[in-house]
Amino acid sequence: MNSAEAGTHRAVVLTVSTRAAAGEYEDRSGPIIVEALRELGLSVGDPVIIADGEPVREALTAAVGGGAEVVITTGGTGISPSDRTPEITADLLDVTLPHLANAIAAYGVAHGVPTAVLSRGVAGVAGRTLVINLPGSTGGVRDGMAVLGSILPHALAQLAGGDH
Repeated sequence: MNSAEAGTHRAVVLTVSTRAAAGEYEDRSGPIIVEALRELGLSVGDPVIIADGEPVREALTAAVGGGAEVVITTGGTGISPSDRTPEITADLLDVTLPHLANAIAAYGVAHGVPTAVLSRGVAGVAGRTLVINLPGSTGGVRDGMAVLGSILPHALAQLAGGDH
């Protein structure tokens, strides 16, 4: 995105972590996403830290209903019993983008992180909002943002009714 478009698209970052929401440790992944989105010219506030489970549904619904054009979550995408972010996100999506989620995992694997395939993050569109789940690790977030940096401008243009 160019500087003339800076701040014209609004994003929300949700950090999904029961322990961070309880103040047991500092959110390190959410700020990486915020910084990357700002570098891409999106308007985004600080990450919203929420616990795993139903708080994810509430926060996603609020962000989409509030007019965010992009919502990126970090955390809650693994295989532990409390990791429910992908299922909750999928419930809210009108259109899925499985190849985007696959590209994020593939990028991690290609860059030396074989465990990237254990992330169950999903991506898609809810209304006119692009929603993407990223892993909770800082490395997974950096990998995800490396993929998203090259496609977000085009995806946002399409969501706004632009040509392919």
